[in-house]
Amino acid sequence: MDAPSPGALHEAVLAWYDDHARELPWRGVDATPWSVMVSELMLQQTPVARVLPVHAVWLERWPTPADLAAESTGEAVRMWGRLGYPRRALRLHAAAVAIVERHRGEVPASYDDLLALPGVGDYTASAIASFAFGQRHVVLDTNVRRVLARAVSGVEFPATAVTRAERDTATALLPDDDATAATWAVATMELGALVCTARQPSCDACPVAELCAWRSAGFPAHDGPPRRGQAWAGTDRQCRGRLMALAREAEGSVGPTSIEAAWAVEDQRERCLASLIADGLLVRVDGGRYALPS
Repeated sequence: MDAPSPGALHEAVLAWYDDHARELPWRGVDATPWSVMVSELMLQQTPVARVLPVHAVWLERWPTPADLAAESTGEAVRMWGRLGYPRRALRLHAAAVAIVERHRGEVPASYDDLLALPGVGDYTASAIASFAFGQRHVVLDTNVRRVLARAVSGVEFPATAVTRAERDTATALLPDDDATAATWAVATMELGALVCTARQPSCDACPVAELCAWRSAGFPAHDGPPRRGQAWAGTDRQCRGRLMALAREAEGSVGPTSIEAAWAVEDQRERCLASLIADGLLVRVDGGRYALPS
């Protein structure tokens, strides 16, 4: 089967999105660019359901970049809660400081200015420029990449990293009009999140099922190693999570007794403490105690 035409894909996906888009706070008509930026950092490797309450509390406390920049990095980490990968909180805080210093406290609209902010890569800069400012950019997150891999390239999953061919395909499919291109970006993302999922795609509900190259080819299985979820129990990630939870919940610093009770395996505990310090998430204070950065 030949690849579906861009026009047919646009029509089907955009019509589906009009009817099925979720109402999310960072998509609302009153959503600020800062709200969009916060959501993009929080949504990296984290489901929407977990992000929603934290995003709401974060925006209530820090409705502008300047509000966050005036706080300590430790408070940003504390408010990040249990979203995981707390270095994202540090990146968001650093970006807020840079926005205040370079852009008078306003999230910049330019892709290049966004890309120059700490912790902002190509995907995040493209997403903010597209979703917050309605610009025409290729936005390639995991969901979009999976939709295009299946519908256009006829494979179950995209490559581990974005390839030149994949980017060329996405660019060729991008509508010419800025506003339509921005909607196309979020619509393909939503399709991947709700219908063309990784484990159990709902092909019967898919608006491009009749156009899908992967479906037409008989759903050939991914030819690489099987994709597995990340282990958790007993890992350094779990250890770091417990130590960070301890620090977040403490009014001040936490001492050796509490730290040993949180994780019994000494070598692993010390390794994780050292890595948290190296990442800027904890600091060592007097008496073998640890605290969030000030």
